[in-house]
Amino acid sequence: MDTEYDQNHLRILKEELIVALGCTEPIAIAYAAARARDLLGAVPERCSVRCSGNIIKNVMGVTVPNSGGMRGVATAAILGIVGGEADRELEVLESVTDEHRARALELSESDFCTCELVRNVANLYIETEVWGGGHQALVEIQNTHKNITHMVKDGKELPIQKIQGCTDAPIPKGDRSLLTLKNIVEFADEVSVDEIAPILEPQIKYNMAICEEGLAHPYGAEVGRVLLDGSHEPTIGLRARAYAAAGSDARMGGCPLPVVINSGSGNQGITVSVPVVIYAREYQAPREKLLRALTVSNLVAILQKRYIGSLSAYCGVVSAACGAACGICYLLDYPYSVLCDTVTNTIATVSGMVCDGAKSSCAAKISTALQTALLGIKMGLHHCSFQPGEGLVDDNVETTIRNIGRMGREGMKSTDLEILNIMLGK
Repeated sequence: MDTEYDQNHLRILKEELIVALGCTEPIAIAYAAARARDLLGAVPERCSVRCSGNIIKNVMGVTVPNSGGMRGVATAAILGIVGGEADRELEVLESVTDEHRARALELSESDFCTCELVRNVANLYIETEVWGGGHQALVEIQNTHKNITHMVKDGKELPIQKIQGCTDAPIPKGDRSLLTLKNIVEFADEVSVDEIAPILEPQIKYNMAICEEGLAHPYGAEVGRVLLDGSHEPTIGLRARAYAAAGSDARMGGCPLPVVINSGSGNQGITVSVPVVIYAREYQAPREKLLRALTVSNLVAILQKRYIGSLSAYCGVVSAACGAACGICYLLDYPYSVLCDTVTNTIATVSGMVCDGAKSSCAAKISTALQTALLGIKMGLHHCSFQPGEGLVDDNVETTIRNIGRMGREGMKSTDLEILNIMLGK
């Protein structure tokens, strides 16, 4: 495996499929706060958090993991400061104890932390500033959840590569512009299992574990449990939807179990992987076939998100459900034409689903998106698909993906702003 595409696609999988504890937006705030505290080198006496609208939107309604049920930007920042371990990155709150929670609650009821909405910045933007011991420190994150772009101590700019946990030499990043449906499938066919197994097996392990937790206990709106209620012999499609929804139920409800994310999102990581695992178990697919199918599902989701962006008014579980359906097509050896029709049928139907923040209803959106994606497969098997000229559908599936991405990235900007205004009571 030595072609440009092969090495590029493998790098993308390594970059995107990482472990995170809890919803990635509050976790990113906690990570920035923990880094700022370490940079300060003293006990913070106060802090300020400035965030983009999309960050605030995704933090307002979700429980911060290991917080004891607390929510909000200030909670995430304070917990990161009092108990976070920055070197754990998106698992920064893994080390939080009862003592840390008690201290965080105490500080949250004081004027220790102020929060502010910042406009005209990247959709994913966090700036955390702390003061204490006569010093000041600032950490800025942009575009991706652990991408530190700016560090200041006592007014002096510091080199980012020198912080603990960062390498001195930058590692080449994968080029998302090289992704196409066709070369994703070719890559999945050819890649060595030894190369993808260390990336994908944690996704199977962690994401299935949180789904089983969500089915076993009453988290959130219990969407996954409700889907299976009264069904003695649920269909494979219903099980796939219920398991994925239950994982989101647990995650949005503050379950401390980690997940492997996709495109910066744990909900998308669950949606893109768990249905493929459920189908593989039903059909007793070999381990190698499952890993190759997950390669397809993850990369197809990432391909779509390349055009949409990391955070927007476009609900990302649509892209993830579409990716999962493509992985199922690959798993079951359906023709490439069915995979293409599945993409078209899925995104032409539910691409207008909006993101109004991370919260319990994400589980229902996952179920809805997966139901549509599984219908998309069935339509493809019957040689039925939406045709060019019907809405945003073009005569080439790659162009259709770009059209939908443009709508999500550019067309839904005003929708995103209005959603935030409504949520903030404006």
